Amino acid sequence: MSGSSVPVLVVGACGRMGERVRSGLKEHERLRLAGALEAPRHAELGREIEPGVTLSDDVDAALDGCQVAIDFTTPAATLANVRAAAAAGVAYVTGTTGFSEEQKRELAELAGKIPLVHAPNFSLSVNVLGWLAREAARRLGEDFDAELFELHHAAKRDAPSGTALFLAEAVASGRGQRLEDHIVLERAGETGSRPVGAIGVQTLRGGDNPGEHTVLFIGHGERLELAHRSSTRDHFARGALRAASWLVGRAPGLYPIEQVLGLE
Repeated sequence: MSGSSVPVLVVGACGRMGERVRSGLKEHERLRLAGALEAPRHAELGREIEPGVTLSDDVDAALDGCQVAIDFTTPAATLANVRAAAAAGVAYVTGTTGFSEEQKRELAELAGKIPLVHAPNFSLSVNVLGWLAREAARRLGEDFDAELFELHHAAKRDAPSGTALFLAEAVASGRGQRLEDHIVLERAGETGSRPVGAIGVQTLRGGDNPGEHTVLFIGHGERLELAHRSSTRDHFARGALRAASWLVGRAPGLYPIEQVLGLE
């Protein structure tokens, strides 16, 4: 790797996604691993995980010398690390999901200091799926009921997934609706008839599944299904690396993944 390559900090470097991001960096033509951050008391702290890169729990030290950070961790950890990155002037890419509305507002405020990309999913095909769901909802209208389900590994912390909510938002946008007025996250007992315009989202958890999402438009006598199924996490990592490379040198701001991928 040449000396002109962009130094990258991987946050959660020994996690499922962190390992895939580090693997992708080894082959990247522009980016290189320069820092690795993990939670306090992680079993491998202090280990040289790659030549010249020691796993640390000190965010300020890990950010030193880096131009961009990539983070797939938890909302509280991500926010703390983005605050440190904003103070250090380091660009930030995060695929962390499960943020509260208040936490999302803070992310947007911090993006006033550094360029930042936050996306529920960095897969090109998933983002194309969002575009398709929006167009299908717009063209089919409310004569077709919209339902979504998602399946993830048993260790996933948030439900429904950020990607499922992204797809539900795409359906609502295509219909000209506010998602919060129409989303249905659970059904039990005597629920009555399905509300007109409802957008149902159901969650499944089990095993080591990296992620499956299906959007169903259910009409009378016919059904349209749009689905994405992941067998690895590598395409998520590739998308995050693409975003990191794209983000370096940009002005401060919160950039949508659609802009990174050219889907606007």
